[in-house]
Amino acid sequence: MEQFSSVEEILDFAIERETEAHDSYMSLSMQMENPAMQYVFETFANEELGHKMKLEAVKHGEIQLGAEEVKSLDIADYVVDVEPRSDMDYAEALILAMKKEKAAFRLYIDLAAVAISEDLTDMFLSLAQEEAKHKLRFEIEYDDTVLEED
Repeated sequence: MEQFSSVEEILDFAIERETEAHDSYMSLSMQMENPAMQYVFETFANEELGHKMKLEAVKHGEIQLGAEEVKSLDIADYVVDVEPRSDMDYAEALILAMKKEKAAFRLYIDLAAVAISEDLTDMFLSLAQEEAKHKLRFEIEYDDTVLEED
C-alpha cells in the first residue's frame, strides 16, 4: 500500500485529482442531454481548476509549509474505482460524480488534519466544503430525476 511521505507528495496527489476531476466533468458534460446538468458539470469542472490553482499556489510557496513529515494517508481512500464510460447513463454519471466528490471531500478533511499552518488548514477545510456542496448538488439531482422515476 503506497503512502505519502511528504507534504509535497500530498499536494501533487491532490493537484492530480483536481485535474482528473476537471477532465471527468468536462467529459460528462458533453454526454448530458439535459442542458442544465451539462452546465452543472461544466461549472464544477471550472471549480476543480480553481481548486488546482489554490493547491499549486501552496506548492509554489505562496503559503508557507513546514518540513514536517506526514505519517500516513492511504491513497486508496481518495481514488474512485469507477471509470467513466462513453455508454454511461445519466444515473451512473451522477453516481460517479457523487463518489468523486466524496473522495475529494475526505482527502481535504484529512489534509486539513495534518496541515501545519492555520492558513493551510483553513484552505483545505474550504476546499472540503466546496466538494461537499458539489456532492450535495449531484445527490439532489439524483433524487429529483433518478429516484423520482422509480
